[in-house]
Amino acid sequence: MAFIKGRIWSVSIFLSFLLQAVQAQEVPHPVTNTGVYEFLDELASFQLIDLNTAVKPYSRLYIANKLQEADEKREELNQRQQKELDFYLMDFGKELGRMGDGDKGRWFGGKKPSDGSQRQLRRDLFYYSDSLFSITVNPIIGGEFFFNSEGKATYARNFGEARAYVQHWGFYASLRDNHEKPFLGRPEYLTKREGGHVKGSTDWSEMQGGITWSWLWGYAGFVKDRQQWGNNYNGANIFGGNNPTFVQLRLNLRPAKWFEFNYFHGWLNSMVVDSSRSYWVNNSYGPDYREVYHKKFIAANMFTITPVKNLKISAGNSIVYTDKHFNPVYLMPLFFYKSVDHTYTSGVDNMNSQTFIDLSSWNIKHLHLYATLFIDELSVSRFTKKDEWNFFSWKTGFRLSNFPVSNLSFTTEFTYSYPLTYKHFVPTLTFETQNFNLGHYLRDNSREWYFALDYKPIRTLNLGIFFADAVRGPDYTELGTPRLGNPPLASIEWRNTVFGFRSSYQIINDLYVWLNFTAGQITGDKRWSPAYFYGNKNTLNAGVTYGF
Repeated sequence: MAFIKGRIWSVSIFLSFLLQAVQAQEVPHPVTNTGVYEFLDELASFQLIDLNTAVKPYSRLYIANKLQEADEKREELNQRQQKELDFYLMDFGKELGRMGDGDKGRWFGGKKPSDGSQRQLRRDLFYYSDSLFSITVNPIIGGEFFFNSEGKATYARNFGEARAYVQHWGFYASLRDNHEKPFLGRPEYLTKREGGHVKGSTDWSEMQGGITWSWLWGYAGFVKDRQQWGNNYNGANIFGGNNPTFVQLRLNLRPAKWFEFNYFHGWLNSMVVDSSRSYWVNNSYGPDYREVYHKKFIAANMFTITPVKNLKISAGNSIVYTDKHFNPVYLMPLFFYKSVDHTYTSGVDNMNSQTFIDLSSWNIKHLHLYATLFIDELSVSRFTKKDEWNFFSWKTGFRLSNFPVSNLSFTTEFTYSYPLTYKHFVPTLTFETQNFNLGHYLRDNSREWYFALDYKPIRTLNLGIFFADAVRGPDYTELGTPRLGNPPLASIEWRNTVFGFRSSYQIINDLYVWLNFTAGQITGDKRWSPAYFYGNKNTLNAGVTYGF
């Protein structure tokens, strides 16, 4: 008995120690906070950190660890980069436990360093931390205006966000009320603006957040969020991340330095009425038809390996499926879902599956090379036929940073999508949620060139010029043509050519101001662009925001 009690006591001590050691706490950080994401890219171009840029958002702890890695080699950074590194460590250093415990609740203001080993904390509306629990609360407030020959367009947002950690648990929530007039982000528009207008009015709200459980080499979460998959600097072509958020189970594993795995299973909004489950009701307003949508789900995974340092090879697959209830087989993270689908839909129409590959190389110092291939449908026999094409979207590009001029970067990116990529003939199986495309913002049968030159003279100040030329061909789903034999870009049905200047500055953490000017020309199908931007327009855009 004494022996058993001793073993139980030893196990208890071990578990207690393990729980203390495994207080890795992770919550995702919005990709819309472009400053820190761009800075991490810059650090990777110096080969100071090893970065997987194929799957975003990163977690705050992941960002913090990468900043810490760079801090250990800060002598290789120039003065502007060192100041920018310190700037972001004021925020993300809290995830590293470098700020000390025992901070009582603080309203406003940053904490002054108590000794040479501690950095000043960023300014938060409210921050509290002790050895068990920490919480951060901040407002979300901001807006922007556009001005051109059509007059003025406005957008504003307000409310707040919070995140908290308890040992290995992470909690986060963000509520944002949006106000936009006129509409600039409808589902049919070919734009990188985040999807919204969920109530069909100029005012709508967006709630996102979730709960995560973390350990030393990964985390799992139940979240309502969005993701961006595929290397890019002007629109991802696996998951573009411009759609409204949706509920999902998320898993991230990093068991070795050379391997990372990402997975999610999501509940989408089909926007397709299920007449068998819809019904009439009578209330004080009279008879009313209660509409219920068909169920719609998505599962996706991505395997990333690092065969040699600074080279990332990622491959994965996804499936959009519909049924009365979700299918537990798609909760299996490691599966190739197209094969699974064939066993469940043998003899009938299959569900909508996709495959993708992403390559990212930082092997040449200062140079990021990348390429992405999204495969919606593949038939080997079509490679030898002149009048049939597979349903692909591919992207390639590079960014040259801090060479030959310090603080200067040059970006070139090309995207090409064949007809019917991201499309499906069954309304409940489209690559969409709430009618917003999940993939590239130009959708199918499109091509885009993008060039940008950016200069960062001081900490978090970005000045740049850019040029983009985007075209889209016929929408063959509307024309009722056969699925095969649709020539890519047989005619140009829509074109957007734009040259612009942009500037932004992050005054304090998460407080951005910006001023942009664009000279653009949009021609072709008027349904695919807001009337406000259609035609020849010189547009001035200015804004300020705190929080995301």
